[in-house]
Amino acid sequence: MREDREAYVALALTPGVGPGRFHRLVATFGSPRGALEAPFAFLRTVKGISPACATAVAQRLPRDGARELDRAADLGGTCLLPGDQQFPAALTTIPTPPLLLFALGRVEALAKDSVAIVGSRDHSLYGERVARAVAQTASRAGLAVVSGMARGLDAVAHLGALDAGGLTIGVLGNGLGVTYPAANEALYRRVAETGVLVTEFPPGERPHAGSFPRRNRLIAGLAKVTVVVEAASGSGALITVDAALAQGKEVMAVPGPITRATSVGTNRLIRDGAGPLLEPDDLLQHYADVSPRGQGAAGQEDPDLPTEERRLLQALGSAPVHLDVVAEVTAQPVGEVLDRLCALELSGWVEQLPGRLFVKRNAGGGREARGW
Repeated sequence: MREDREAYVALALTPGVGPGRFHRLVATFGSPRGALEAPFAFLRTVKGISPACATAVAQRLPRDGARELDRAADLGGTCLLPGDQQFPAALTTIPTPPLLLFALGRVEALAKDSVAIVGSRDHSLYGERVARAVAQTASRAGLAVVSGMARGLDAVAHLGALDAGGLTIGVLGNGLGVTYPAANEALYRRVAETGVLVTEFPPGERPHAGSFPRRNRLIAGLAKVTVVVEAASGSGALITVDAALAQGKEVMAVPGPITRATSVGTNRLIRDGAGPLLEPDDLLQHYADVSPRGQGAAGQEDPDLPTEERRLLQALGSAPVHLDVVAEVTAQPVGEVLDRLCALELSGWVEQLPGRLFVKRNAGGGREARGW
């Protein structure tokens, strides 16, 4: 019933009420509504309920939950509770599972097999190419790509999945309706339209220091495997790794030059036992029911490729073509063409030769190695 959901949301979002206190209150008073209606003196008898927490609960009303549900609906979103069919089962078994999720977009994506791709905000071109290639490989294999909607490699991973026609899940460290960082506004809209945004925080809530570790545990929780592309020694991506390990999940790391700061974290992860990801398809060994989806017969283009990538392949042939010529033929900016060609190269579709020359690989006779 709507009234029960309102009371649940009101209690779950009461300041000072985390999962432990929430479940103790419900167990004591029979329901969220019972807890909201309990007198202050009775609330104080519950183990672990401080005077401040009891005061906050006593002041809450079901209409406080109704207000949050309405705000989510006004944004086009919804609120998922653990008993709902669309609530992701993967999050019900992690340490401190979320009491609720606000979601905006294609909530069915939350039920798909997923991979988390995380990394540095201040990344290298190498890291960008790797993150994009891994995201596209995962998408073409039918996996959803999970990341944290942050600046840097999070954004690259989301865009790589979307450009490959796949699904992506953006886990927010703030409420729906807030774009953080502001530079990701276009990405926010795109994920909301073709993927899904999820968060524990109520609509309109701004991010704060404690919100990102909470977000990171959900990133790890949604995914079967967490891939770290680049991470300095103090990178926030390593918080996601810690969460994944605490949840018993697989962690893979991309090796990098030992002289680069953003390789310190990933190289140490490999030293300490994380699986090395040496090419995008390495990821798929952890997903028994998926397989790579690339080119078909020689000379044929994958229909799952985005339109712009197919246009680039049509502009190439067995003879090398200069980057500027490809840009002119396809009427696309040189920078965008280069980015797309590099992604196609990492996915095994094209080969880059010295002098900014590109040639389409033959699916039947081209090289199989997909190095970085």
